[in-house]
Amino acid sequence: MNDVSVPGHDEAPCETRTRPSDTMAALGVVQDGDPLLRRTARTFALPAEDADARRVVAALHAAAERIGRAQVFGKGMGVAAPQIGIDRAAALVRTSGTDEPVILLNPRVIEASEEVDEQYEGCLSFFDVRCRVPRALTIHVEHTDITGEKRITTFHRGMARLVAHEVDHLHGVLCRDHLPEGTAPIPVEQYRGTGRSWNYDDHT
Repeated sequence: MNDVSVPGHDEAPCETRTRPSDTMAALGVVQDGDPLLRRTARTFALPAEDADARRVVAALHAAAERIGRAQVFGKGMGVAAPQIGIDRAAALVRTSGTDEPVILLNPRVIEASEEVDEQYEGCLSFFDVRCRVPRALTIHVEHTDITGEKRITTFHRGMARLVAHEVDHLHGVLCRDHLPEGTAPIPVEQYRGTGRSWNYDDHT
């Protein structure tokens, strides 16, 4: 999940603008309509498949760096292995202003708070729109480290939203699947939160 500020985007003439989805496709991001995005990703048998896991994690780091050089993300960014054409249960999540990303192997949400809010989310795999999605403010995620040990990590607010979005990808779920009935994504041109931090003022 991602929110982007594109320097100079608003000044470009309409006929010369590159669609955000085309930019992501050129950066190697699998786009909406590819069946890989609707499959449950294959989990790692750890530690037996630790070498495979390390290769996938390296590919996620490389993709995140490539995408991060091309775009500026105000709320943080994430990428799941299926989004770069790898059918394995791994994801990378990085919040805005932090250098060290969170890596999740075989993650699944095992508990979520009853308190939710709605915020706009972007997805690299259909980056021309934004979806106002309800998410739990706190989630507990079970995941596996490279040695095969299972861990449970708790994420809150913006990080919970980022992580939930990427975990969804590993189970074939897209953020627009969570849209309330009767609502639809909005074109990115209509979105007014580009480049801004998450707003949780009502939940302090």
